[in-house]
Amino acid sequence: RHFWGWLNAVFNKVDYERIQAVGPDRAASEWLLRCGALVRYQGYQKWQQDYNGLPTGPLGKYKIEAINATDSCIMYRGFDYLDGLEHVTEIKLQKCIYIQDECLQRLSETKNLQKSLLQLKIISCGNVTDKGIIALHKLTNLEYLYLSDLPGIREKETTVHVLQRALPNLELELDLE
Repeated sequence: RHFWGWLNAVFNKVDYERIQAVGPDRAASEWLLRCGALVRYQGYQKWQQDYNGLPTGPLGKYKIEAINATDSCIMYRGFDYLDGLEHVTEIKLQKCIYIQDECLQRLSETKNLQKSLLQLKIISCGNVTDKGIIALHKLTNLEYLYLSDLPGIREKETTVHVLQRALPNLELELDLE
């Protein structure tokens, strides 16, 4: 178990030179696919899941529009890859064992995501608590938030109230016990 944690940490190490060399979308795609997530590019319907099948072409041609991190090993240490992404409208974090409050806080403080992110789904991420959900209030353009199977959320009413006050246009869907 310790070995896998170490290996996943290696997969999440940010290569800033790579970001410079291939651009933020390509570098983030490589990180996400390496960690087992899927990406969808602007103007495309198909999800990219094969690292070796990453599309090539002129720098900046493929812009990440959606991220599906179901069962992936993405963790806080890799989140610097998200900084340069300007077109991400949806993110799904499902069964991500390394996602915790600090990740959601970091997500909500990412300037580009504050502008572009419209939909966020957080499902079965056991390390997420009320603190992490409340931190999402900085995603001012967020239109839809789905929260399901999050045992770390203990103050559901308070958390919902804080979010709805901060983001009055947010459609919030809950499937929490």
